[in-house]
Amino acid sequence: MDMPLLIKPNGLYHQNRNGEIMSENCYMCEKGTLQRKNVDFKMYGELVGVFSAQVCTLCGETFFDEKISQTIDIATKKKGLWGLEAETKVGKSGDSLMIRVNKQLSDFLKLHKGETVKIRPEDKNKLIIEI
Repeated sequence: MDMPLLIKPNGLYHQNRNGEIMSENCYMCEKGTLQRKNVDFKMYGELVGVFSAQVCTLCGETFFDEKISQTIDIATKKKGLWGLEAETKVGKSGDSLMIRVNKQLSDFLKLHKGETVKIRPEDKNKLIIEI
């Protein structure tokens, strides 16, 4: 039995046996096709888990459905990875500028007072700190 074909403005879609609407073409490059695969999901270099996703055969872009995205959110929170990104102000100490690292981030990095780190610019808008 053929699955119904739906035509949308940005590509062709079909409905799979579970009733899910599946795209024939990649949402990003619009040229590759999407295939269901299990993929590693990492955040800040830490493996959160292996999750089902649609992956483009051409550009490699990965797409998670809403239910899987919610599962990923829960897993990142359990691993303490949620909310590590934070804004901070640049302060001044003597002739030097300083940047504070909050407790949650310093715990994740296992960074302690008095440790030596390397700091370098990646470009004009990004600073790299190596521990």
